[in-house]
Amino acid sequence: CAPSSQSGSDNTTMQSPGKSLKEALLCAQSEDRLTVGVYESAKIMTDDPDSVSFCVLAMDEEFECDIALQIHFTLIQSFCFDNDISIVRVSDMQRLAEIVGDKTEQLEDAHCVLITNPAEGSWEDPALEKLHLFCEESRRLNDWVPEISLPER
Repeated sequence: CAPSSQSGSDNTTMQSPGKSLKEALLCAQSEDRLTVGVYESAKIMTDDPDSVSFCVLAMDEEFECDIALQIHFTLIQSFCFDNDISIVRVSDMQRLAEIVGDKTEQLEDAHCVLITNPAEGSWEDPALEKLHLFCEESRRLNDWVPEISLPER
């Protein structure tokens, strides 16, 4: 994916992590590098952990008391930490589903979304690089799974 047109205009401040996340998700989707769903993500992480570049966990109030989902999140977070995979949380699963889904499919399990690495020799995604830097900085501040707000449409 090409850098956004405004990326060079302001070098003093980073664009919002939410905007970077949206761009990275759309870029990965266009290149068929998205995995959506807790079980699908767990399978990719088990089969080919080195292919995973970034993990997004989505929680909303409806699922806060879902113990099974909380256990899955704990295991996914642990796996990401062990394999040096950047990870963030979003609090609006519906908005995440809107971004990563298409109009024809109803995404019921957008609780976990993985972005896999681009093919060898392809362009690095600048939005994904910004997210990795954001996660690095958050870890330095002991915020191991930072929460990001996704932008509205």
